[in-house]
Amino acid sequence: MVAKKAEQALVTRWRGILALHARTQCELDRVLHRHGLCASDFEVLDVLAERRGRGGSCAFRVQEISERVHLSQSALSRLVARLERDGLVERGLCAEDRRGVRVSLTAKGRALYGEVLPVQRAVLTRMLAD
Repeated sequence: MVAKKAEQALVTRWRGILALHARTQCELDRVLHRHGLCASDFEVLDVLAERRGRGGSCAFRVQEISERVHLSQSALSRLVARLERDGLVERGLCAEDRRGVRVSLTAKGRALYGEVLPVQRAVLTRMLAD
């Protein structure tokens, strides 16, 4: 009986996490849509901006981005292609591996990221407050 209650508590907690994630994702999509982005777009911009802020290389390989965002390789490739068409990122060959592609923010991408960063962080603060 105790094991069954513990299992049910675990399942209830898991479902609560999933529900919070879904609500937060929907809210992020709603507020970022005003800026022409969705939550996944912002995550990629955030990863690229993060690298720049630490003084490292300004570009990530697509594989490195996929390790930091929760998208399949093919979904990420389509997203990066769309961000490139919108002028927010640019792709270039990887100097270390000619088969690899590096992605970096453009000036337009950095400007939009700076504009929407406080919006995204406000949603996270509001939705994830205990």
